[in-house]
Amino acid sequence: MPMNERSDERREDRRDDRRNDRRERRDREEPVSEFKERLVALNRVTKVVKGGKNFRFAALVVIGDENGRVGAAIGKAKEVPEAIRKAKEAAQKHLVTVPIEGTTIPHAIDGLYGTAKVVLLPAEEGAGVIAGGGARAVLELAGIKDIRTKTFGTNNRINTVKATLEGLKALRNAETVAKMRGKTVEEIIG
Repeated sequence: MPMNERSDERREDRRDDRRNDRRERRDREEPVSEFKERLVALNRVTKVVKGGKNFRFAALVVIGDENGRVGAAIGKAKEVPEAIRKAKEAAQKHLVTVPIEGTTIPHAIDGLYGTAKVVLLPAEEGAGVIAGGGARAVLELAGIKDIRTKTFGTNNRINTVKATLEGLKALRNAETVAKMRGKTVEEIIG
């Protein structure tokens, strides 16, 4: 067999292998997750090098089960889907449990992160989620139906999301406070 024919066969085999790999990746079924996800921000970062520009992506993803658990994280990669996948995996490792009373939060609280400040205020039933940008995504995926918020400082979505999560982490319901103080709920509430 001449040399050219052997190299052509090898080339065809490699091409077939690549096609099969792509098919397997496409047909692979993702496990069904209990969490819903939302892409809040996607940043393209450019590094200028001798040979040109290298592009990378940073994705901020918020996940939640709409039942009191929520998390957010950033994933970085050369391609957008890979950055989103990494962010999802990281967010599942950093879940926050939020105390919910009825359809709102137990009390007013401020969330601070960097120069971002998010004020979270309980709202009456039927008010809806009054929030913008990153804070809305976090609150909806946490399962909070009625809340008012105001964002101060920066409008950077990453810092806003982190500030909202800090505020939700600091929330305490009456049962938790009573247990910490060694009292009953009736003594706390009055």
